[in-house]
Amino acid sequence: MFVEPYLHLPNQRGWIEVICGSMFSGKTEELIRRINRALIAKQSVSLFKPALDVRYDAQKIVSHNQNSLESRALRKAIDIIDYGKNSQVVGIDEAQFFDEELLEVAIQLANEGIRVIISGLDMDFEGNPFGVMPQLMSVAEFVTKVHAICAVCGGVASYSYRLSDSHEQILLGEKDLYEPRCRACFLAGQREEQEKKIELEWAAHKN
Repeated sequence: MFVEPYLHLPNQRGWIEVICGSMFSGKTEELIRRINRALIAKQSVSLFKPALDVRYDAQKIVSHNQNSLESRALRKAIDIIDYGKNSQVVGIDEAQFFDEELLEVAIQLANEGIRVIISGLDMDFEGNPFGVMPQLMSVAEFVTKVHAICAVCGGVASYSYRLSDSHEQILLGEKDLYEPRCRACFLAGQREEQEKKIELEWAAHKN
């Protein structure tokens, strides 16, 4: 479990924390836990989420366990600076949905002495690095990768397997559209999809 290295230094130093993993791995839950600890320490906190994420609430950050905190939904990462510059702690959820400016935003806030806690998917539904998350992980002082349980075999899951036929990188959804999978079960699913695609193409060609 992550424990803050320091909370009450006279000259506060800024840093970046990244919480990453697949869907249903507890990323937002961990973000909320850290924010609540900062609040207990009587630190000033600002929370942000991308405006397009309206799955549970248009403004609040909400975990799959229905724990929530008030936040501000923004369309552009650059706006985080204006709203969060006077805070001691800035929390950002679903970072993969923000634009690439989030990297510079996080660095600027940390350089100004603010603790920045970022949560997001590290990989998309195809298993590729997602958005600005790889860059954020590379500049962060602390990176925590959390894991889900594979919905197929019960192993440790790091992948978000999409259950629909959509190939859009961003497709908001929950258990109706995604399930966590381990590497082996994720690859098996991809092979099954490819085989079905070949069968459909062959059937269409015969007709």
